[in-house]
Amino acid sequence: MTRRPIALTTAAVLLTEAVGVVLLHSVLAAVLENQRMSLAGLDPDAMIAGTWAMGGAFGVYLAVCGGVLVRVGARDVPPGRWTRVLLITCAITHGVLGAVVVGLVGWGAFAVLMVVLGLVVLSLIAYGPGAAEDGQGPEDGLGPEFGHRDAQLGQETAQQGQ
Repeated sequence: MTRRPIALTTAAVLLTEAVGVVLLHSVLAAVLENQRMSLAGLDPDAMIAGTWAMGGAFGVYLAVCGGVLVRVGARDVPPGRWTRVLLITCAITHGVLGAVVVGLVGWGAFAVLMVVLGLVVLSLIAYGPGAAEDGQGPEDGLGPEFGHRDAQLGQETAQQGQ
């Protein structure tokens, strides 16, 4: 199956995005520093520090998400509970940012964020609980919660009726 390439591609995209976010915030901080303007009475130095802090924090967050996916893809093992939570928060973050960005930047930025969102969700689904160890699902394609469980319940009902 293509689980490993999906995870590694998503990791590369997230690591690239982390670098891009830090660079974007450094440009914004430089613009703030050069203009030395106050916004609604805020101290310009506080705005510069906040821009650097947000860029660094968000860059580290994306780099951690990318690093986790590198580990998942390299080992080809499903992510653990907290890793899944981290990746779900990453997907939610991209969804919210996409909704905000469409009005501020445009549809192109929205499309990029939705592609990243799709890659993160695809990585989660590829290593989900329905995927078998060899990367192949059950023959009926419905997943383990259908078919097998229903067959067991049908056998139990038949035994109770006898």
